Amino acid sequence: MRHSTPSPGGGENKRPAPQTLREAFVSAADQLREAGIEAPELDARLLLCHAAGLAHEDFVARAGEVLPPRAFDRLQAHIERRAAREPVSRITGVREFYGRHFLIEGSVLDPRPDTETVVEAALDLIETRRGRGASLRLIDLGTGSGCILLTLLAELPNARGLGTDLSRDALRVAHANAERLGVADRASFTVSDWLDAVSGEFDLVLSNPPYIARGEIGGLAAEVARYDPHIALDGGGDGLDAYRRIASGAAKVLAPGGHILLEIGATQADAVTSLLCQGGFLAEKINHRRDLAGRPRVIVAEM
Repeated sequence: MRHSTPSPGGGENKRPAPQTLREAFVSAADQLREAGIEAPELDARLLLCHAAGLAHEDFVARAGEVLPPRAFDRLQAHIERRAAREPVSRITGVREFYGRHFLIEGSVLDPRPDTETVVEAALDLIETRRGRGASLRLIDLGTGSGCILLTLLAELPNARGLGTDLSRDALRVAHANAERLGVADRASFTVSDWLDAVSGEFDLVLSNPPYIARGEIGGLAAEVARYDPHIALDGGGDGLDAYRRIASGAAKVLAPGGHILLEIGATQADAVTSLLCQGGFLAEKINHRRDLAGRPRVIVAEM
């Protein structure tokens, strides 16, 4: 027996026979696989749980239950969006980063696992030099969702931080994430074009700036090129515009013994090192951190 609902014109919009959660998962994964999605089973599970309002553990325990009609309709809408290459995190509005969940919207970059390398490099540096209990002043340039700054504040109980961005919408998202993570009392945000509106001294300057050469953006994966804000991708003609701006002013805001940590593209280590040297940093105090794939991912420079 099939469920149906009257259409405005007197016909019927057919809905398939009720499916269990397990059946809906299998069907969703098949549809995503046919659409050429790289990880259809994982995406199907995430979209199904979001559509049904279930945690992963609930899905496993209740796999034999029938998926309610409204949840089925939501799932189908999610599948259509994912088949059009919209990332799962854009559909659900949440991205996991360093074990925490961050709200994301169209105004902010979808955080990538590679960016966790910035957090790991910062924490290793702090543990070696000062310890996690130290009172630290952090600034995150182009903060977006706030994932770098707020993760560090959550890990460092006595740190305080400033996040800057050109986008007021991005700062609104970052502030909401600060509230969700319980660090809003130690985080502040301001509109700034890189360091233009920044004063004071900081122990760590951090940034994941746009570093894609403008002419290469169209060749990125559709999930990135279509859905990430171009202002967060576009690094100018050679991908280095943001690094020039940051490198030229970072020395002025770093406290003595402070460090700057910059995420970079896989081929940009030498170029960004050169820019930092032009900005007053010594080459012997500049090194890089590799990501899990073994590629240079973070430049670390000491003032």
